[in-house]
Amino acid sequence: MASTSPTPASLSTPLLSDSIAPAANGHATNHRHSHHHDDSDGAAAAASVCCDDGGDPFAFLAEDRPPRDRGAPSPADPFRNGTPAWGGGAYAWARTLLLLPVAAVRLVLFGLAIAIGYAATWVALRGWANTHGRPREGGGPMPAWRRRLMWITRISARCILFSFGYHWIRKKGRPAPRELAPIVVSNHISYIEPIFFFYELFPTIVSSESHDALPFVGTIIRAMQVIYVDRFSPASRKAAVNEIKRKAACNSFPRVLLFPEGTTTNGRFLISFQHGAFIPGYPVQPVVVRYPHVHFDQSWGNISLLKLMFKMFTQFHNFMEVEYLPVVYPPEIKQENALHFAEDTSYAMARALNVLPTSYSYGDSMIMARAVEAGKIYGVSTAEAMELLEHFLAMNPDNDGRVKAEDFWAHFGLDCSPLCKKIFHYFDLGIKESITFRQFLVGCAHLRKQPLFQGSCETAFEKCRDPETSEISRAQLADILRSSMLLPSDDKMVELFKTFDIDGDEKISRDDFMTCLGRFPFLIAFFAARINGEVYIEIV
Repeated sequence: MASTSPTPASLSTPLLSDSIAPAANGHATNHRHSHHHDDSDGAAAAASVCCDDGGDPFAFLAEDRPPRDRGAPSPADPFRNGTPAWGGGAYAWARTLLLLPVAAVRLVLFGLAIAIGYAATWVALRGWANTHGRPREGGGPMPAWRRRLMWITRISARCILFSFGYHWIRKKGRPAPRELAPIVVSNHISYIEPIFFFYELFPTIVSSESHDALPFVGTIIRAMQVIYVDRFSPASRKAAVNEIKRKAACNSFPRVLLFPEGTTTNGRFLISFQHGAFIPGYPVQPVVVRYPHVHFDQSWGNISLLKLMFKMFTQFHNFMEVEYLPVVYPPEIKQENALHFAEDTSYAMARALNVLPTSYSYGDSMIMARAVEAGKIYGVSTAEAMELLEHFLAMNPDNDGRVKAEDFWAHFGLDCSPLCKKIFHYFDLGIKESITFRQFLVGCAHLRKQPLFQGSCETAFEKCRDPETSEISRAQLADILRSSMLLPSDDKMVELFKTFDIDGDEKISRDDFMTCLGRFPFLIAFFAARINGEVYIEIV
């Protein structure tokens, strides 16, 4: 029911999760040579691109120069759990040893509550869900007698909270009537909030498809008439928004609960909101959750689920506060709904939490964490990284967040020619014939930082432009591609031309050309022959 924890060890966000051996393919180490580059070196580099199937298509960008340090990323980390790993001093050890017998009893209570809740939910879903155990797509609300049966599961959820040490929970304010605010949004700190809201409100939630396969939990969230979404599919995200709107519009459905931050934080920040809760345009009731503590940070940050559960079991009591805030209404100007509505709600919640709303997002954090790990992409801005992510999502990644070479190049209107395969293998370090977003990001960042990259882009444009107009036409671009690779069809040529024609004026200016290569630096390999004055013959 809760979203996954953003710790690199336990979170398996497919777009960012693949491990990288930086030196394997050259784009996490600086290309170094023991000689100066002259024209013969350039010819050799071009030959490597053109003739050697295993050659580096970007060797001509390297120079014998040490990499420059771009500085460390911001130390702000909204996802870091503040509790020491296993220590915490003499008090923490003494408390843990003293409460081990209590933890055993709590574990038994936890197991019984899960079993009873699962059994009641299984009965409630019998004959109502489809053959896969899911509520039928586009179906109506759960019948009243089934909802009453789910009270057994809701009481079991409260017992689970009790087993975790939440013996009492302080509440401030009251839930607004469902007719007034059909959508509820909350900050997200731990896996505890979804359990609490299940007991308190029994809402409909938006959940990742992957949660459906979780033992016990998958069955229980189905009874909440869950709205499934695949975060990698634009069509799935659009369908989820439509389903939110449909269920929010009908008072026979329960409230719709969303965590607009999209992940758990440590509660000391309020990160940027996703807009799924606000696009439908219905009034929203914000709820803020706090976990006051002295010794034990209950946030699901850089800590594994099992370790967090163990620490909860070995506390005398865990404090939790839930505050229902006044309903926030959408702006009157319809065109401003989603953005301004989300901002208004974020500010209301930030004031109640006494924190500042930030533009920081979960994706930002994971990208920067991987940048530190890779050690080479400190110069990538958040805007650049998120722009690359948008393009990557448009390349039809699979359920594991990996993109195949054919889909990668189809995004640019190209077939997977031998040269394109060499470029793709530059990212595909493990030779898995598919890449993750992290590999794409690291490779692009490294290419931009190559000492000769900027100069090569300038040279490529000068050698390709029309001397009279100082621009590149579609026919000239086709001519350039003919000298470096198999020529795409006319339809696909249009797609590639659009990639370079940033301002859409049917010609590629110098600014268009430099912007495109800055965004997709790997495309510079198509111009290697022109840069080095070589004639390229592709062998197929």
